[in-house]
Amino acid sequence: MSEIESKPVFLTPNKVQSQYPLFVFLPGMDGTGRLLRSQTEGLEVAFDVRCLSIPLDDLTSWADLSQQVVDLIELEIAKNPQRKVYLCGESFGGCLAIKVALHSPQLFDRIILVNPASSFHRRSWYGWASQLIHIVPRWVYPFGALGLLPFIASLDRIAPTERQDLLHVMRSVPPETVLWRLSLVQEFDVSDAQLRQLTQPILVVASRRDRLLPSVAEARHLARVFDNVQTVFLPYSGHACLIEEDINLYEIMQRKDFLDDSTKAVPYVVDH
Repeated sequence: MSEIESKPVFLTPNKVQSQYPLFVFLPGMDGTGRLLRSQTEGLEVAFDVRCLSIPLDDLTSWADLSQQVVDLIELEIAKNPQRKVYLCGESFGGCLAIKVALHSPQLFDRIILVNPASSFHRRSWYGWASQLIHIVPRWVYPFGALGLLPFIASLDRIAPTERQDLLHVMRSVPPETVLWRLSLVQEFDVSDAQLRQLTQPILVVASRRDRLLPSVAEARHLARVFDNVQTVFLPYSGHACLIEEDINLYEIMQRKDFLDDSTKAVPYVVDH
């Protein structure tokens, strides 16, 4: 992947496949897009994959960030205006996906939300807990990331290399950026009436062992709000489910018959 630049960019994980539907992934709080690596092999059998990468010092608003993402997507669509566009957001990226979809709903054919942080308000203590970042010395912060790992991921379901990548990515994000993105999630306010404007097929994936956010409760809420929605509950997964060895997002979409005709005919074969 290319290096992160001074403004949000799309990373192309392995190869450009402009003849395939476009799959846009919006990452979690780290914003790097680097943790999608374990999913790209499966997705690339049927999609042209792009991962959003947000600069580590980015402190832009929801409105500005959403506009920048829409601009990037429109540039990709211009290369092949006829193809379908799938929008996928995980955690923080789930909130961003909702904002982007509401900004330009006509761009997207399918929407996938994975443990979206739109559930943040259901954990009231996060507000004051996040303020502790102000008083924690900067040199302590990388060590704190290690203590957060069990809350962010089910470590026994993640390969050692992926575990190290997760820790590295967590430690790479400056405290000021973490605090800013927490404030964005805290102020995320999209009404049910606004959500109902999204009429595309929507897939909500929730981890039952999410110790960071009440993702199951949020998935059930969204299932009541959206008209054209399916839910998937992962019984043993943690918050960062997409880096777990047994989770394959493309297979999940296949099982739920969530793929359109241009993608669902492509079988995914696992090499053993």
